[in-house]
Amino acid sequence: MFTRRKFFSGTAALIGGSTLFKRIAQGAEVVAAQSPAPASSNAYPAVVTPNGSSLPWKMVGGAKEFHLVAEPVRREFAPGMLVNCWGYNGQTPGPTLEAVEGDRVRILVTNHLPEPTTVHWHGFILPNGMDGVGGLTQKHIPPGETYAYEFTLRQHGVQMYHPHSDEMVQMAMGMQGFFVIHPKDGYKPAVDRHFCIFLQEWFVEPGTSTPNPNIMTDFNLFTFNSRVWPGTDPLVVKLNQRVRISLANLSMDSHPIHFHGHRFWMVGTDGGELPDGARWPEVTTNVPPGTTRTLEFVADNPGDWAFHCHKSHHTMNAMGHGIPNMIGVPQAGLEDKVRAILPDYMAMGQNGMGDMMNMGRPKNTLPMMTGDGPFGPVEMGGGRGAGEPGIGHLPAQLLAGGIVVDVGGALAGAGDGGHFGFAVQRCLHLVGESGSGEGNGRSQHERSKHGLGIRHGFLPVRVK
Repeated sequence: MFTRRKFFSGTAALIGGSTLFKRIAQGAEVVAAQSPAPASSNAYPAVVTPNGSSLPWKMVGGAKEFHLVAEPVRREFAPGMLVNCWGYNGQTPGPTLEAVEGDRVRILVTNHLPEPTTVHWHGFILPNGMDGVGGLTQKHIPPGETYAYEFTLRQHGVQMYHPHSDEMVQMAMGMQGFFVIHPKDGYKPAVDRHFCIFLQEWFVEPGTSTPNPNIMTDFNLFTFNSRVWPGTDPLVVKLNQRVRISLANLSMDSHPIHFHGHRFWMVGTDGGELPDGARWPEVTTNVPPGTTRTLEFVADNPGDWAFHCHKSHHTMNAMGHGIPNMIGVPQAGLEDKVRAILPDYMAMGQNGMGDMMNMGRPKNTLPMMTGDGPFGPVEMGGGRGAGEPGIGHLPAQLLAGGIVVDVGGALAGAGDGGHFGFAVQRCLHLVGESGSGEGNGRSQHERSKHGLGIRHGFLPVRVK
């Protein structure tokens, strides 16, 4: 059967040549990746983990059996930056697990890390021996060995999994993932789209590739699903679809996540679904460490809408805080004098930080922010982008931890580009059919080809 998913996959393969068409093709790949497969009889929405995947399962002895592999992962945060992380099944966050309330599940965990690990099922009501706390409820899983967790799902909601073994290092290196438990009676009213986004902070010394897990507060990267904008895939929805976004946070900070152009209702936490009378409207929701939050909205306002942390430093990358405040300090002639001694010196901050992003930096280091939107520089976090080669004209501030949600909208293309983990994803004109999966965790690679997604740019192509 010829589906929209096949059409957009084909579009990505057929149109090429010019930069414009390449950008359109990249956008089409994201749409294809996020277009759900035909609905199943269960009528559960297929969960999309942007820049990630869902984990397949098979029935074995009356249980849905999953296999997680804990291992070192080389993760591209954005074009131009690769990071040495730890994760599961070749990615961080690990693949999303999906099942239905009442299911019996078995998760085999194989340890390919250089040290022991465990998996804790955060927020689950389960037998004590399955809780995954090394030394308390189980022995640590040594390198090279496999451990089986098995229990019945007695609740529904959006939960997490993560280690409780050398957890300061292992969680700081990226070991985390979602476990979505669908309600046995389905969603009422029906949900068309469901996205899962893991928030995380990192400290990667400029010019290096490995996060420092000893840093407690002064992080220099903030990611959505271990990506920074424009490496973040857009959230693709159709006009008037009912959409859920689940957020999880295992970082050291809380994150007030703000959505432009819509209001939403808080419908769930890691404690479960909120009853109708306990839900409340918001445009910003705070996600504290160690929690999940699920919001729901109707995509009834077309456009490309930002979705980001409202802590302004979380929309910037590679920031150092040890520089003096030079706002309002006259620096006429100073730059030339200092350059006689330090050729690369750049006077900073006299009139604000909007023009100070066009500076050199070490290899494997993202700029603090860079890029232009359709009407000029995007300065949500501060400085103005310079459109440097290989960085792209992207809203750098949006880049750090943000997404653009494209409602009923434009198929935005992509260029080479910037940084930030800002889920500044764009609502691409909703193109995916609403529908549901079987809860068997089709990866986004199976739903189409890859889910690399829109790199930057606002190149709208109306899709009906």
